[in-house]
Amino acid sequence: MSVAPKHQLATGQATKSARTVVIAGVPDGLLHDDVMTDILMIHFQMSKNNGGDVEEVMYPTMKKGVAYVTFEDQEVVESVLKKDEHRLKDRRLPRSYPLKVTRYCENVFSSVTSVLNMSIFKDQFVLEDLIQEFKKKSTALSFGPLQSNGHISVQGSFPAIKLLRDFLLLKAKSLPEKDKREESKSHQRPRRRLQQQRLTTETSNPVHDANGEKQVVVLDTDVYHYMKCFFPGTFLVNDDVVISGITAGDITTVNIENAGSRPDARWVLRVKEKIENQSMKLHNTLRKERFYFKEHIRDEKRRYKRACERLKTHYPDVLIISYDTHIDVIGNSSDVFEFTKEVKNNIQSLFETR
Repeated sequence: MSVAPKHQLATGQATKSARTVVIAGVPDGLLHDDVMTDILMIHFQMSKNNGGDVEEVMYPTMKKGVAYVTFEDQEVVESVLKKDEHRLKDRRLPRSYPLKVTRYCENVFSSVTSVLNMSIFKDQFVLEDLIQEFKKKSTALSFGPLQSNGHISVQGSFPAIKLLRDFLLLKAKSLPEKDKREESKSHQRPRRRLQQQRLTTETSNPVHDANGEKQVVVLDTDVYHYMKCFFPGTFLVNDDVVISGITAGDITTVNIENAGSRPDARWVLRVKEKIENQSMKLHNTLRKERFYFKEHIRDEKRRYKRACERLKTHYPDVLIISYDTHIDVIGNSSDVFEFTKEVKNNIQSLFETR
């Protein structure tokens, strides 16, 4: 559960991620979750533990034995991390338990980029005015300049972009039927960059074909890769449903189609809901760090890949994706933080031994 004090936070505070630590080693199953949350809050408020005012304790989490503690002041995070050892002690516990406290990984899936095709609205709206309306409703998003062809680049968190998509859906529904048909035809044009128009209409307007219903789910690409690797059952269904994914940059479009002899929209919708629910759970818990390769060091990529491969066995829930210019490390906050720290130490030790 999540416990927070009644008074409001001061304005100008550091971001929540910067004021949060990850606690591993919480004894699981001994006490009720409410009681364990209270014990954790007391521990991290005590001055002898270098603690301070706690804004929130999140326990339990998706990771067994892991809690998140958010302080009101970022300086408390630094103080807590400096303590050599944290031992959880309370009269309600049978003994003391060592805790592993690490910094919350700040590099979350905070930024994806999408290209929206606004040309379908040009006969009904002044596009510049429509963009201004977007900006007022989506303050968390960054908008690029509107191009002459009606395209505009949007950058921000994946949930924020999904909210913008929902707003576009409402606008699209207000279009006359003629414009909707033109919009539908525009979906047939292949676009290798981003499936921008699917963000606006295809999600809510399934395409009927000869075999039945078709649904589309738009996912963050990193979440999609993690699901494919660690939750493959999400995409495994019976022979009546076919699932395919199209990855284009930060966004992956998952197509779900009925391939059975008899149309049955219920199966397709059920699969869609299953994918959406799993992706949202992962989006709220997964974190990502990135190792960039320096341009003129030929062996750097090889060293990083070897270091990651050696440590991977100790971090079975971490996904490593290697690209030409960098390596992405995806997993829960505690694992990603420890993994990247060990990789950096490993690389540093290689330079020191030369």
